[in-house]
Amino acid sequence: MIDIAVIDYGMGNLRSVSKALEHVAPDAQVLVTSDPHAVMQAQRVVFPGQGAMPDCMREMEARGLHQAIMEAAQTKPFLGICIGMQMLFDHSEEGNVAGLGLFPGNVLRFPHEAMVSASGEKLKVPHMGWNEVYQAEPHPLWAGIADGARFYFVHSYYCQPATPDYIAGTTNYPFPFTSAVARDNIFAVQFHPEKSAAAGLALLGNFVRWDIGA
Repeated sequence: MIDIAVIDYGMGNLRSVSKALEHVAPDAQVLVTSDPHAVMQAQRVVFPGQGAMPDCMREMEARGLHQAIMEAAQTKPFLGICIGMQMLFDHSEEGNVAGLGLFPGNVLRFPHEAMVSASGEKLKVPHMGWNEVYQAEPHPLWAGIADGARFYFVHSYYCQPATPDYIAGTTNYPFPFTSAVARDNIFAVQFHPEKSAAAGLALLGNFVRWDIGA
């Protein structure tokens, strides 16, 4: 039995993700896979991603993973990471590409004219490095993690849900943007928990223990 499938469509930091999961769940079978059947058989699914969203969508489709991802996102604990969060939305400005439509809303580029700090400092895009995540609502994956804990980010685009109902966390750069979303059995984050030291490992540990039926 596959405990955790890490979806491999050629665009993720898969080794870091799988090693972090093995660290928090040493007795679990963690499989990095591009096999749709293995994804559907797994008890839990992690959907990471790095790079440009049009490339990610194309490679996912080329590997025949679309249906397996959609089914997993409806039936089992499902964690999206970085581009794996952005791909869950309806549409991205990056390449004007459609996403999977699991969350209503769009993925937008940080606007050049708004990238100025309160002190007048010009902010760089991509947003790269450590930043605080403010929890919008209680959730099992936030258990034991302080509100405002710091996580590691690398991204030029951010998700803007069509409704605030799905926002699980926000981050300021320089304006508040959605850095985590949650719905039913899906939790997705813009940051990289596998690169986020103790807070990131705590979140992954919570995911491994997450009982969606509770």
